[in-house]
Amino acid sequence: MPVKAQEKRLTRQEVIRLERDLAKFANMMDSVVRIPFTKQGVGADAALSAIPVAGDAAGFALTCYAIYKARQIGVPQEKLSPVLKMAMLDAVVGFIPVLGTVFDIFIRPSRKALEVVHEHIRAEYQIRSDAHVVHPFLHENLEQKQQRSAFWRNPIAAWIWLHIPDLLGLLFILLLLFAMWMGGAWLWQWLQGINAG
Repeated sequence: MPVKAQEKRLTRQEVIRLERDLAKFANMMDSVVRIPFTKQGVGADAALSAIPVAGDAAGFALTCYAIYKARQIGVPQEKLSPVLKMAMLDAVVGFIPVLGTVFDIFIRPSRKALEVVHEHIRAEYQIRSDAHVVHPFLHENLEQKQQRSAFWRNPIAAWIWLHIPDLLGLLFILLLLFAMWMGGAWLWQWLQGINAG
């Protein structure tokens, strides 16, 4: 089969690079702003759907690009057909004001294409790591840093770099809890002062 022949020509690094490109694209389209501690987010697809007709057409074209990238990796068409159907449904529903935007937020066809590609890669190439998919921009930047400096090849430095969003999210939650505790303590003292008076 031609797809299999294409797969044999790709090296492990090429497959990771192509999947990372698709992950960057999917993040931009579906989850550039992510709800903390979930995979749910909002991206350009939802923003584009706010522009009548043109936005939905652009969103559909961009999802087709994600499918094209998946074909480059060697994902068979039968695995991508459901993604294409979902993208078409997304485009049709997108013509309905408000409902189309809500649909874009929850359906996320680009993210679905990425999931199909990732399952294919895990089966065909035995690539178990998903850092290049979870944090594609940071992973690409780390790869460049590792070529220039041995420091970034240290597993601890690499792990910290890839988990910057998680660490910042954890710091935000700790600061929020501290602020709530301080606010609660101040409110308690204020109430005690009122009761004492």
